Amino acid sequence: MTQAFLVTGAAGFIGSHSVEWLLAHNYQVVGVDNLRTGHLENLEVAQSSPEFEWVLADVCDEAVMRELFRKHRFAGVLHLAALVSVPESFREPALNYQLNLATVDSIARLCLEFECKRLVFASSAAVYGSHAALPNQEFAIPQPQSPYAAAKLAAEVILLGYAASYGLEAICLRYFNVYGPRQDPGSPYSGVLSIFTDRFQGGLPVTVHGDGEQTRDFVSVRDVARANGEALTQMHVVVDRYNVCTGRGISLNQVLAIYQELFPNAPPAKYTAARIGDIRHSRGYPGKLQDMLSFKSQTPFEQGLRELAVGGLTDNHQDRA
Repeated sequence: MTQAFLVTGAAGFIGSHSVEWLLAHNYQVVGVDNLRTGHLENLEVAQSSPEFEWVLADVCDEAVMRELFRKHRFAGVLHLAALVSVPESFREPALNYQLNLATVDSIARLCLEFECKRLVFASSAAVYGSHAALPNQEFAIPQPQSPYAAAKLAAEVILLGYAASYGLEAICLRYFNVYGPRQDPGSPYSGVLSIFTDRFQGGLPVTVHGDGEQTRDFVSVRDVARANGEALTQMHVVVDRYNVCTGRGISLNQVLAIYQELFPNAPPAKYTAARIGDIRHSRGYPGKLQDMLSFKSQTPFEQGLRELAVGGLTDNHQDRA
């Protein structure tokens, strides 16, 4: 019998790519999303598959989620639904708590109730803060600097507590800066590369918060979807926290140089004050996930950025990696 997996936040940027990875590897998938930030068109390919079931629902609705668990007896859950905006977590701390912590606890308890063994949780490199030694390694003492990062860290603690107490196979993946097709540039949740791409393609100036020397570890969404899928389906994965990253830090000024080469007539960038809660430097150590899953980012940044800049933020829905 084909195993069935639940993906929350399925219509989102990372969720839709992850759904396609699972379907391409012959798994059944139930995708849940309330479309607060997701887009149904992201699931165009998935909805053409008989192995995919789409559910328009809020993961905060425990009654709805319990019925899905009862009906499908999931082999595992990829929990991506979240509030992913750091600035909004400052403005809406109660919403941040509900979406990024309380819902994680609810999903974990449903996993225990219905004997769903594996829960892969989308955590964040934001838990490291600004002062951790680089590269960020999983054993470093976390120093969250925003309500968003604090909630992600607290969720990790809850899940690993359930793992130790009840045997839940909780895998916490700390994403670094994910980029690629389907990242909505108009959303307050969007990453810097999707915003830059949209602005450069439109002949508009981009705004850099800070001096541009802040660095990020940019990882392709296709690589992240593969990490999600393998963490969810591989039998030998050890309960723990894992970075999903490339191990390479790239400054925003380096990013701008590539865009300016591709769009030589674009207006110059505008520099403004750094945003509250933003981390100065971020670069992950990829070795732990590589040792566990033989996972390594396969998309060189320059290649991925040029494809995004030239091809745009939509895609041809051919992600099968």
